[in-house]
Amino acid sequence: MFLRIVGECFARRPRRKILAAVVLSLGMAVATAMLSVSLDIGDRLAREFRRLGANLLVTPHADSLRLEIGGVDYRPANAGAFLPESDLAKLREIFWRNNVVGFAPILEVPVSAVAISPAPPESARGAFRATLIGTWSAHAIMSPDGSRFVTGIEKTNPWWQTDGRWFTEGSDECVMGVKFAQRNGLHIGNVIRVAAGTRTAALAVTGLLSSGGSEEDSIVAPLAIAQQLDGKMGQYRRLDVSVLTRPEDAFARRDPATMTPEEYDRWYCTPYISSIALQIGQALPGTDVRPIRRVAEGEGQMLSHISVLMWLVTFAALFASALAVGATSAATVLERQVEIGLMKALGAGTRLVAALLVAEQLLLGLVGGALGYAAGILLARLLGESVFGEAPDESLLVLPVILALAVIVTLAGSLFPLRGAVRHDPAMVLRGE
Repeated sequence: MFLRIVGECFARRPRRKILAAVVLSLGMAVATAMLSVSLDIGDRLAREFRRLGANLLVTPHADSLRLEIGGVDYRPANAGAFLPESDLAKLREIFWRNNVVGFAPILEVPVSAVAISPAPPESARGAFRATLIGTWSAHAIMSPDGSRFVTGIEKTNPWWQTDGRWFTEGSDECVMGVKFAQRNGLHIGNVIRVAAGTRTAALAVTGLLSSGGSEEDSIVAPLAIAQQLDGKMGQYRRLDVSVLTRPEDAFARRDPATMTPEEYDRWYCTPYISSIALQIGQALPGTDVRPIRRVAEGEGQMLSHISVLMWLVTFAALFASALAVGATSAATVLERQVEIGLMKALGAGTRLVAALLVAEQLLLGLVGGALGYAAGILLARLLGESVFGEAPDESLLVLPVILALAVIVTLAGSLFPLRGAVRHDPAMVLRGE
């Protein structure tokens, strides 16, 4: 009987019910879209931020004397100790190995270069001084699980653009900076001879590099070529690592030495840049692993600002929905004063009247929440495709949250009108007072 009465009451005055449901569904649609996007916005933004380049720098621990100003390391790149290239496969064994987007060892060698084929014009003949940057372009490493992991400078520095193509691993090829090529009259297809002391190598130019940095005045070649010219076989000078991380909070900035075992396990098993840096340092003994703070802090600040903005939009939508539902409920209560007074005059208690009104609002909240969830999924897909080029993954966990929010918003908005309705004196209402 109770449910039948609630259903009949809900079906009456459909215009107001439809209006309230539409307003509520709009607010729930915004909340659904924001929640759906926020569930994976961290991973998506982290992948987008990896276009900024590496966020970890690995150098020999022997180079402990730092010269860092404003987050920029001014130590000479080719000074100090060297690290074994053979240890780099251990990066695929750390706890957060799947968060390692890529890494690239680097060895810089001062060289002299001269074009040998085709014959350069008279004005361009002679040796040119340059820095040869030895690194990986697309180097394959076998992971402990048997999978093949391809990494290199293309992964750590994705904004580097080449006119032509990158050099092939293990070949006598190179990529030349655009400024260096223009200044010396060189182009794709040239073969140059580079020399460091008595060691020489002939390299075919396969592309022109545009990076916006000092690399445009350099030559980039396979790491093995730089090792051969520098006499450092199987060694490198520094390692750039690009990892997906979680923005650091106050807990992440604590000194691990001061943490309890439970806190340390929580910190170690969270992809903070500091915890991943520690794990890389443990995998590569004799190294100093430092976050590139300008990149890491910029990522955290950007993600925090976007998250705050999304929550503000969500709360604003929920607040507007509550106000709209409250206004509709107040109008409905005024229209139903006689009905409520008659129910009380026939013996209905205050609790029963309140239960009927609350049940009616609960049903309204569930209907509005379901409609808002469906509309919000479409809105989230539109936002994801327009901002990230890919729709967010749908999660059924959002549905119960949205239904609960819709019920809370509906009850919160209609609380004062319903409270006044159950307090009406039936005698005064039926007399029209």
